[in-house]
Amino acid sequence: MTSHAYAFPVAISRLGEGETSREPQNLRAIQWLADQPGGSVVVVTPQKQVHSDILKRLVATSGVTHLSWKGFSTGSLAGHRVLYAWPNRKHLNGLWGVEADALAVIEWNEDETAEWIECANPVQLFHGSTVEPQPVEEPADRQEPLPNGVSGILEHIAAMAAGYSSGLKWNEEDKLKADMMNRPDRWAPITVEQVRAKCRALGMRPDDVDTVAGLLQRRKEGRRFNVQSSYRTFRFN
Repeated sequence: MTSHAYAFPVAISRLGEGETSREPQNLRAIQWLADQPGGSVVVVTPQKQVHSDILKRLVATSGVTHLSWKGFSTGSLAGHRVLYAWPNRKHLNGLWGVEADALAVIEWNEDETAEWIECANPVQLFHGSTVEPQPVEEPADRQEPLPNGVSGILEHIAAMAAGYSSGLKWNEEDKLKADMMNRPDRWAPITVEQVRAKCRALGMRPDDVDTVAGLLQRRKEGRRFNVQSSYRTFRFN
């Protein structure tokens, strides 16, 4: 089964209630990944040193590649079945656009994975139970539009960001900053949660979603932005 955010099977193994050892959690991820079709297995851990007997045996297996965060590139995951152990939010966001054959994440901290789970919609592996992906939300263009032209602004921002491999550019970010300062009335009724949901529905990269939502959060807190002189008076139509 594929996630609605990934074109290949995705799962996350989570620590179940009452579990005192993480080894069964690690084993669930390995077993799920073994059941998926695809290329050879790549294991990604924060460091080369691994404090798990099960994972040590896996990375010692012939044909399995072991990578750590140091010098890591998501391009090395293309065409492989990937076991990603204990990633934080930043590294999960970095999986955007990866072309793996399957991905199994081993969760360490729920706070780091919560939004990725909501976005990636993976199979959730617990002790004695499996939670299948949730029904896919309706397309962004069928959702209730945000008032004051904000939907159109976010659609423009998303389209511009999609045109670049690295995501949102500084000039588009400056335009957004300027509009938030020059048109506070436009943004006053809009919540950070609404912006985050709209950006995600538009398919924006997780890092770009964080950027846009973070800008609005900062304005809600009364903070001002430094904007290049050419955009200081900018307002979206």
